[in-house]
Amino acid sequence: MSIRPQTVVSLHYQVTDVDGRLVDPGEAPMVYLHGGFDDLFPKLEAELEGHAVGDALTVTLKAADAFGLYDPELLRIEPRQALPGDLSVGKQYEGTPEDGTDQDMLIYTVTDVTDEHVVLDANHPLAGVDLVFDITVLDVREATEAEISQGCVL
Repeated sequence: MSIRPQTVVSLHYQVTDVDGRLVDPGEAPMVYLHGGFDDLFPKLEAELEGHAVGDALTVTLKAADAFGLYDPELLRIEPRQALPGDLSVGKQYEGTPEDGTDQDMLIYTVTDVTDEHVVLDANHPLAGVDLVFDITVLDVREATEAEISQGCVL
């Protein structure tokens, strides 16, 4: 059976950046519902269409087709005293966009702390990074009606 809409697909995968640095070792198989259920990046899903069990492929996604381009507008520098408690690089805060738009809340990650300022970045950590997926198709089966109606693998 080949990968097509409304199939459940199991993949072995590993993700690196284009320089070969490991991003995700894919320690457990990825299982997803194929066919536009937003389980995978659309371009990656399109590349998998038609493949069958045992097929191996390498797919490179440009940053814009993965976690997006890095947006400097999502970087904020705040006074140190504006943020509560113990601050350290990697700590995350929920906040509104600086431009005051009605967008959803953003998750800001502390990327630098000085005595006077804190740098907050709401970009995904992989924004701006082209990714390489090494994939082997492990299994493909028909999705159940319940999986299709729920939009996820059960």
